[in-house]
Amino acid sequence: MTSPDHEPRPRRRWRIFWIAAVVAVLAAGGGAVFATTALKASPVPDEPPKAAEVEIARGTLSGSVKATGSLEYANRHDVRSTISGVLTSAPRPGTTVGISKPLFWVDNVPVFLFRGSLPAWRTFESGMDDGPDVQQLEKNLAALGFFKGEPDQKFTWATTSAILAWQKATGQERTGRVDFGRIVFDRGALRVQSVMAKIGGSVGGGAPVLSVTNRQKKVNVKLPLANQQLAKVRGRVEITLPDGTRIKGKVVSVGTPKQESDGSVTIPVVVALDDPAAAGDLQQANVTVSFPSEVRKNVLSIPVVALIALDDEHFGVEVVGPKGSVRRVPVTTGLFAGDRVEISGDGLEAGQKVVIPKL
Repeated sequence: MTSPDHEPRPRRRWRIFWIAAVVAVLAAGGGAVFATTALKASPVPDEPPKAAEVEIARGTLSGSVKATGSLEYANRHDVRSTISGVLTSAPRPGTTVGISKPLFWVDNVPVFLFRGSLPAWRTFESGMDDGPDVQQLEKNLAALGFFKGEPDQKFTWATTSAILAWQKATGQERTGRVDFGRIVFDRGALRVQSVMAKIGGSVGGGAPVLSVTNRQKKVNVKLPLANQQLAKVRGRVEITLPDGTRIKGKVVSVGTPKQESDGSVTIPVVVALDDPAAAGDLQQANVTVSFPSEVRKNVLSIPVVALIALDDEHFGVEVVGPKGSVRRVPVTTGLFAGDRVEISGDGLEAGQKVVIPKL
């Protein structure tokens, strides 16, 4: 068997002849075709895009702790009926009932909403004892234009006259007295969450008829016990809505520790929105609440994306020098705040540019 390295002389002569022929053809003009083809197959590469650069900044960084919250209407509670009878009408869920307007109808007679912090506990009528509830009633009647004097705690003829005028204006029977349960006092207009009694069913005896809320929205947060120092009444927070919109809020109450079903302990925190309209049409939603934590002043910082990993435990940055030169500088990271991070390292100064690595 002939070795590949020692093939017969005639075959080698034939190969030399073939190569010479190819060279001759190229010399006669085929080379131009080859060169053209080579240029088309191997275009000159474009210059690679320049890496993005950012400046090292000096200033204040504020960290935050995030917790999940539930956005909903505030102060949910029940409206009850002390008047016995048949529930003949009630507003639809989502309806807002204003002051002096009917909340629901019993035996086709309306029960009205008035403003006040004291609940009604008796009938308003001539000869009744003096009390702050009388003054509360007279203030409402005065706001409606029916009571002409200065509201006080005495039930007088002026009170009776105002009640008669109000009953006439609202189509009620003119009796000059207000039966217990005909008026419900609350702190403002109410939004109907749900109707708890069945239309056509019996009510009375303090049974709930409506579930209502305020028109303002709030955020309920269960803050982990370890972060309880961050929850301070009147403390400022940031709320992120489901669509990513960020709005401002304020802590209005901080409860006592409560153990959850999973064994964890949380602090119930209630947050009010600075601008209730900023939540739009959201009636209930899960949101993220950011509580300010650590604050670092007069520190150097860069976007987190400008950090590079030098090894499994250390970070660095690529500092841009004269004429575009780049040198790697090890850094010590401090506070992470949003998309920025505090850094320190030899020779680092505000205004220096660092490279944002390409992904």
